[in-house]
Formats: sequence, structure tokens, C-alpha cells
Amino acid sequence: MTPTITAFEHSPDRGQGLARDMRVRWALEEVGQPYEVRLLSFKAMKEPAHRALHPFGQIPTYEEGDLVLFESGAIVLHLALRHAGLLPEDADARARAIAWMFAALNTVEGPILELQTAKFAEGDKPWSEQRLPLIKDRIRQRLGELSLRLADAEWLDGAFSAGDLMMVGVLLRLKASGLLDEYPNLAAYVARGEARPAYKRAFAAQLAVFTGANANVGA
Repeated sequence: MTPTITAFEHSPDRGQGLARDMRVRWALEEVGQPYEVRLLSFKAMKEPAHRALHPFGQIPTYEEGDLVLFESGAIVLHLALRHAGLLPEDADARARAIAWMFAALNTVEGPILELQTAKFAEGDKPWSEQRLPLIKDRIRQRLGELSLRLADAEWLDGAFSAGDLMMVGVLLRLKASGLLDEYPNLAAYVARGEARPAYKRAFAAQLAVFTGANANVGA
């Protein structure tokens, strides 16, 4: 059965691969699973039909027969457990890869999202300029710790895994800020993720939505 995921009809990231459906697309491409995409407007995301799939009215969702999932991390973990290619066969290595998935979402992504909120949702507040350096310092702390752990390794724990997929997906949000460039091994790590054929296919698919939407607007 071909699964269906949901994605933005008009993505706020303008096709840069930052929307969370990108992580799911990438995982699907890595495991060679064909999929369909249902595009949603911001209005449709908040309507009862979509909230029945995602109680918080966000994307992505994943539908496969009677199974409905939300949250990109949960969807990627489901795919990694069901298909070969994203988790090691060794039980201990498998557990470590899953731990890195949680670390990406729970430890690293938090301050990065805080930076985006401070810039785009709170940028007009009088205290915004004072808050930004504090947020950046928290991000640097996490990046420094991650950089030290990665050192000169290619991936976080041996071969590429779902842990790397989620971590690269999180770190990509920092490219425009310049913070990632302060840690050359992390910048190179993200570049390796972007160079994977599966990532390129997923990126092209998400970008096509944006360029197609723009073409429709101009028609």
C-alpha cells in the first residue's frame, strides 16, 4: 500500500527544505518507498478533517491503510523500524541511533526553534535584541557539544542512520544564521547529508511544490 503524507500547499520556507515534511520525504526516499502527497492550505490544516489526523493542526501526517501518524520524528522512526536502511541490525547500535533521533528533536532543535521565533514572531518586541544573544549562546553550547562528539567522524555512530537524518534536518535550520559555519565539522556533516541522493530527490520534490505554486500564481 502506498502511504500518503501531508505537506504545505504554500510553504513558509519557500522551498528551502526546512518544512518538516522534508524529513519524512527524505526517509521515504532512503528506504525506497513510493509515496503520495496531499497538499494543504493553512486554512485546511485547522479544519476538522485534518485535525482528525493531526490534533494540533500541523504537517506532516502519514497515512498507510488504517495507520495514521503525526510528528515527523514518530513517522521517521516508524519507517526506520519497518524498512531496512535507516537503522543498524545490531540491537545496541539500533538503540543508539534512536537515541540520536531523540537528541536531535529534544536537545538540539529546541534553542534553534527559539531563535526562529525570536527573529520572525517576536522581532518587533522591544526586548528582542537583548534576547537574541542569549539564545545564540544556548545554540552555540549545543553545537559545541555536538561538534566535540562528532569530531572527524563521517556520521554520528558508524553508518548513516535515522539519527543522522533527523540531526541534519534540525541543523539545516541554522544555515542562514551563519552559526553552523562556526563549527566546520558540523557544516561538513550537514553537507554530507545534503549530498545523499535520497536527500536530493526529497529536496527536489519539496521545491517543485513551491515553484509549481508560484507558476500557478503567475498564470
